[in-house]
Amino acid sequence: MDEDPDTLLKDEITPRQLYFSRRKFLRLSAVMGVTAALAACGVTPSASGTPQPDVETPLDTIEHYNNFYEFSTDKGAVANLVSDFVTEPWTVEIGGLVNNPMTITADEIISTYTATEHVYRMRCVEGWSIVVPWDGFPLNQLLAAVGVKPEAKYIAFTTLLRPTQMIGQNDPFYPWPYTEGLRLDEANNDLTLLVSGLYGDPLPKQDGAPLRIVVPWKYGFKSIKSIVKIEAVADQPATFWDTIAPDYYGFYSNVNPDVSHTPWSQATERRLGELGRRPTLLFNGYGDQVASLYAGMDLNTNY
Repeated sequence: MDEDPDTLLKDEITPRQLYFSRRKFLRLSAVMGVTAALAACGVTPSASGTPQPDVETPLDTIEHYNNFYEFSTDKGAVANLVSDFVTEPWTVEIGGLVNNPMTITADEIISTYTATEHVYRMRCVEGWSIVVPWDGFPLNQLLAAVGVKPEAKYIAFTTLLRPTQMIGQNDPFYPWPYTEGLRLDEANNDLTLLVSGLYGDPLPKQDGAPLRIVVPWKYGFKSIKSIVKIEAVADQPATFWDTIAPDYYGFYSNVNPDVSHTPWSQATERRLGELGRRPTLLFNGYGDQVASLYAGMDLNTNY
């Protein structure tokens, strides 16, 4: 399965020590081939056809291997550059073609919408992947609250612009602030999350605190971090990477093993912490939930 069905409230969550002990047991059980553990973790096929468990990536790896160009293009350096990044107070503007535009704080969002755990695979366009237990809620709940108007066809997102703290934004090559977008039906899909935490704790700054989007069937750069604006719009919005290299990073950016991104193939991926490579799955393995969104489209040209 693709996500943990547990919907515990925060005051019901297992204490941290027991929580990680349980996860350690599940990972060990998965390696040993216990059927129940495989069912809990989910499986993906190996190159030989043998199922492989989707074991969650260790927290230390998630915290220290980060693509966050607002701070650095060096994945290993980001965690050391976020200490002065201020994430409180934090406000998010929600507007555009909506009936009830609002400016709301991150704390208000977190207290209003119950976050539950969703264990998702994340595939980077660079050819590596991780498995993360995110804490969040479907974005469609927030979109329903603001009342998206019928003429809106897309949802546009914007990251904070603060070059005094996000020092990578001083690089003039990039079109800051970071922007992303989804078609409205993609944004309303239950898999699309507004995330405030991972591994049962608030989001680390280097992973997009205090709020980020997670879209697991698309390459990781579509899952925009540290968002300050969500807008419903009629036209396809400009996005960060599509602006820089429109022939290289398409608007959809669905995970697709059949579409290469020069200079590398996307047919296989390297799961962090594993030896060797595993085959990449169309839609990152979430086709049952999202393939219908693209019925009739040529996925090799609409990439």
